[in-house]
Amino acid sequence: MSQTPVIVHHLNNSRSQRILWLLEELEVPYELKTYQRTPEQLAPKELLEVHPLGKSPVITDGDVTLAESGAIVDYLIEKYGQGKIAPTGEAKLTDLYFRHFAEGSFGPLVSNRYIYSLVPERSPFFLRPILRSVFSSLDAKLIDKPLTAALNFIEATFAKNGNWLAGGAEPTGADYMMSFTLEALAARRPEGLGPLTKAWVERIHARPAYKRGLEKGGEYAYARL
Repeated sequence: MSQTPVIVHHLNNSRSQRILWLLEELEVPYELKTYQRTPEQLAPKELLEVHPLGKSPVITDGDVTLAESGAIVDYLIEKYGQGKIAPTGEAKLTDLYFRHFAEGSFGPLVSNRYIYSLVPERSPFFLRPILRSVFSSLDAKLIDKPLTAALNFIEATFAKNGNWLAGGAEPTGADYMMSFTLEALAARRPEGLGPLTKAWVERIHARPAYKRGLEKGGEYAYARL
């Protein structure tokens, strides 16, 4: 184990909350450097001093500075997991798949839906009716069908594997990676989630480690203590 705590550069209402959850589950000592979004809901320029892209999460672990949630989750599990998060066989492949699916196929669909809803509301009032119609049409043509298919696939995975995406008694990297996007959907559009997926979000929120991370991380729109 590292002699010095892992430093998490934590942005409110961001993907870095799942890194706090993972660190709490692994019982790895960490320190927070907290950043607040700008009025435009962007990351502040101070994060550019940590990483050239100015995004969060970023961790510093000794001489290592690492960005990207997927890379951070893999790094922490490999270095500090002590075999606790090590699915095997078919579960290993399922875990691998969902770790990449989270920000590869699934995340962009949810992000684009959010952007399509946001653009009209942030436009001049006289343009809003036109832009609502345009972006609603784009959503129907480009987002609705693949997102519905993805959510049905996730629900079917829980029906097959039980409480956690890869099966087993405890969450794996797949659950940590999928948590942010499904939490956001559960908060904004819960009607799109199946009952097993909603139960999974509730199961995450009930975990003591998750609650500890939430208490330390501060403002987070997608969960409540």
